[in-house]
Amino acid sequence: MTQSGIVLVDKPQGITSHDVVARTRKLAGTRKVGHAGTLDPLATGLLVLGLNNSTRLLTYVVGLDKEYEAVIRLGAATTTDDSEGETIFTAPAGAVEAVQPETIAAGLAALTGDILQTPSSVSAIRVDGKRAYTRVREGETVVLDARPVTIASIDVSAATPGTDAEGNAVLDVAARITCSTGTYIRAIARDLGDALGVGGHLTALRRTRIGPFEVAHAHTLDVLDPARDLVTPADTARALFPAVQLDEIQASELRDGKRIAVDPPPPAPGTEASARGPIAAIDPDGALIGLFELRGGLSRVLVNFARDAAPLPAADAPAAAATAPTLGASA
Repeated sequence: MTQSGIVLVDKPQGITSHDVVARTRKLAGTRKVGHAGTLDPLATGLLVLGLNNSTRLLTYVVGLDKEYEAVIRLGAATTTDDSEGETIFTAPAGAVEAVQPETIAAGLAALTGDILQTPSSVSAIRVDGKRAYTRVREGETVVLDARPVTIASIDVSAATPGTDAEGNAVLDVAARITCSTGTYIRAIARDLGDALGVGGHLTALRRTRIGPFEVAHAHTLDVLDPARDLVTPADTARALFPAVQLDEIQASELRDGKRIAVDPPPPAPGTEASARGPIAAIDPDGALIGLFELRGGLSRVLVNFARDAAPLPAADAPAAAATAPTLGASA
């Protein structure tokens, strides 16, 4: 069985995030696999998966900011706000051709910053215990409440005119979007189309980053080897939090939940963690002990991680030391 840690997967189009988890469970030989942040079947890109004890680290990954590459098609609106839905509005003749780059920029600027966004009605949000998309499929009309999100930037890289399958004029706007967790990129496409009066929906979506984790370091399912591609719990924690190296006595006491004196570490590069916590504790062997916060110069344990059982060597081969990949390693 594969040890604890995370793996970065580049999800292909056409399968669900659950499909990726199921495949990884088989490859890793464990049922204990979870992911941080669902991608729709239409979308591709980065999924962060936690294995075994490291599923508990996913709590700290889910809320990180994310980056996407998207293609917004102006000229039509759909029931799902993406290309998998039925068209419910088509722009009148000449309307799409009249859209100018400055009006697109203004429309996107209005959707940037701290905003209230209404999620798509076919989202996975639960309404009275049932997923919104399930209610829509059952014929219900679902209107979800707007919720606060932060969209840090929307940078347009291209706007390509064309026609759809029915010969209607469309404009495909390619953009890179950086946003908070909980943001619906489909809703950005819908709202831009509404603001311009031509309708809009999403035709392509690729997640390229979650916090410090980038799709450039991810592996496709056809080559994924969880044991080889595993990022250790300690390396994962160092990417997420400031970290301290403890001696044997400190490590033992912290594992027992005791409060120990620890000097605050400098913040981890690119993290927003404070010197107070969470802070990752690393033992002399380089293993992750757990996370703690500082109160009055003393540690207060937030979560400790049990050690993995040592893997058994193959019966006919000598045990070999495995080299875990780092977050900077290319796929």
